[in-house]
Amino acid sequence: MNSKSVIDPSAKIHESVSVGPFCVIGPNVEIGPNCILHSHVVIKGPTRIDEGNIFYQFSTIGEDTPDKKYQGEETSLEIGKSNIFREGITVHRGTIQDKSKTVIGDGNLFMAYTHVAHDCVVGNYNVFANSAGLAGHVTLGNYLTLGAFTLVHQFCKLGDYSFTGLNTIITMDVPAFVKVAANPARPIGLNSIGMQRNNFDTESINLIKKAYRVVYRKGYSLEDAIKHLHELNSQSHPALEAFIASLENSERGILR
Repeated sequence: MNSKSVIDPSAKIHESVSVGPFCVIGPNVEIGPNCILHSHVVIKGPTRIDEGNIFYQFSTIGEDTPDKKYQGEETSLEIGKSNIFREGITVHRGTIQDKSKTVIGDGNLFMAYTHVAHDCVVGNYNVFANSAGLAGHVTLGNYLTLGAFTLVHQFCKLGDYSFTGLNTIITMDVPAFVKVAANPARPIGLNSIGMQRNNFDTESINLIKKAYRVVYRKGYSLEDAIKHLHELNSQSHPALEAFIASLENSERGILR
């Protein structure tokens, strides 16, 4: 531990953790093995951080939400394994009006000045490009990419392997595998490159292309499109099931 950092005596920090200068670690913070805090990192509890996470300078983790309904109740932040938090990012704890916690999974990359607001749930292996931001209560799946300056409205859901372009403003749900861009956001196709990079075979990619055409090109209502997708999914293909689930679980409505 660096002598120039301020660490609350009640914080539970594994002996393998590296804490650089000018960090502040508050009470009710638990940091697992092999984490690295480079410098000027602020972590406020209750926050639990699993192993192998890296925090760069001026990142603020587990701070109180500025949401006006928050009145100092005890809420928490949970962070999984092997995430990278680059310069100046902010992650807030939850509110009692929702789950009382914010949750981040494993293997995510948060580039500089990104933001995760209260009560968000972030899955695994996602990429936040510079200055991408989530409002409160947002749910993200796995293996998706948020382009730089993407902003996501509260309560939206973004499905697995979806993709957002530069400066995209999202106010409705984005289905799995779908690319969106612009302000306001609009669908621009499938994230087929992302699927290829994550080892989806040609059959799976072609099946999702058919599903995309059913939802976005045939003129069906969403209800009718989902019926056609279930017919297309006679063999219970995992990728198509994920696509259908992202449509059926939408509460704000999907971008079409």
